[in-house]
Amino acid sequence: MKQVLVVGLGGDIGTYAFQRAAHERFGWDAIVLGPRVTTFGRYSTLARWVIEPDVFTPEVLLRRLDQIAADHPDHELMLFTNLDWHVRVLAEHRDRLDPRWILPLPDLGMFDRVSSKVAFAEACDQVGIRTPLTVAAGFTDEAVAGGALTPADALARVREAGLEYPVIGKPADSADWFEVEFPGKLKIHHFESEAEIEDVLAQLDRLDYPSEFLLQEFVPGDETHMRSLTAYRDSAGRVTLVGGGQVLLEEHTPGTIGIPAAILTHVDQEAFDAAARLLDHTGYFGFANFDFKVSSRTGERVFFEVNPRIGRNNFYVTAAGVNVAEVVARDLLPDRVDGDAPAAPQVPDREILYSVVPFRWLLRYVLEPGLRAQVKAAKRRHGVFHPLRYRGDGGLKRRLYLHAVDLRLVQKYRQHYPRPTDSGF
Repeated sequence: MKQVLVVGLGGDIGTYAFQRAAHERFGWDAIVLGPRVTTFGRYSTLARWVIEPDVFTPEVLLRRLDQIAADHPDHELMLFTNLDWHVRVLAEHRDRLDPRWILPLPDLGMFDRVSSKVAFAEACDQVGIRTPLTVAAGFTDEAVAGGALTPADALARVREAGLEYPVIGKPADSADWFEVEFPGKLKIHHFESEAEIEDVLAQLDRLDYPSEFLLQEFVPGDETHMRSLTAYRDSAGRVTLVGGGQVLLEEHTPGTIGIPAAILTHVDQEAFDAAARLLDHTGYFGFANFDFKVSSRTGERVFFEVNPRIGRNNFYVTAAGVNVAEVVARDLLPDRVDGDAPAAPQVPDREILYSVVPFRWLLRYVLEPGLRAQVKAAKRRHGVFHPLRYRGDGGLKRRLYLHAVDLRLVQKYRQHYPRPTDSGF
């Protein structure tokens, strides 16, 4: 039987977590193709790194993938990424890849239907899922012709809608956002005034930004009201995985704000059913990562977006009981998995604490007594699950380095989010 090689693009913590899951379950070899060895791969022996400074140039990326395929003629090849830009490029050029490449990723049409937050909101409305009140601003004639508002009209609509500040600002298409640069750019903007909105809209207008920028109602509640949900819909059209958890703390540096840094897993069947309903409605294939929030005012679930990929925090799924690499293998490499397929969908149901933040520092931000008690109990039962702390990749230099990473992360919180707030920012 051929060996399987898992090739990850970019080298973020989500890619490491998937390759770790594949190594734990199957012992599969791994390569990371990226512009440099990232924090998550330094002193690691889990994957061999192929350095390519121009990995974000499509022709260079395709050439490098051809080279990897040629160098491994006797391997099954699985290609994996956790970056929207790469998902789009791979979808655009799927016909140019070696046919041995296995991609648990959506095609181009599906990518466009779900990665746009405007299209996502429309699909949610069709299957009865609540999304935030949203105003879409466009900066090209094509965007306005497609239904977006001019920057001036978007501001006027925000006033008419009576949106209270803070108002959330985010790109409709994260792949386009990846390619644009301007002073003060953030992953997600939290506007405290109309003047702040005007400034960002003006900069995007000058750049002829190609897709919409969304101005969105803020759903009340701090970040412990946020939820993460990970799902997989297989090539036969079945949702075979759905799992999730309560966010305890998000990252707060400008480039990573909003990414969950700690999660307490749980089963939320109502949310799981909603996600499966949307994936079935759109005919989706592959991993999908949903962000939603439980309003502190009404208790309703408000879905924000679905990312057409597994998500940076996917290790919480494996830790809670369902190995994400096995989910893909059952679908695309079924001869590698012994035994009958479990009933679909699989739901990881262990309550575990996932955290990339040192435990004592995490507790600084968990103030509600009941939730704090749950977090402590989860740690007592199972410990703390950190995707980078893997016994199969645990050399002394690696362990010392990860300790230094912990200290740097705490320093970043001291700088950007020293104390918890009611809004989470």
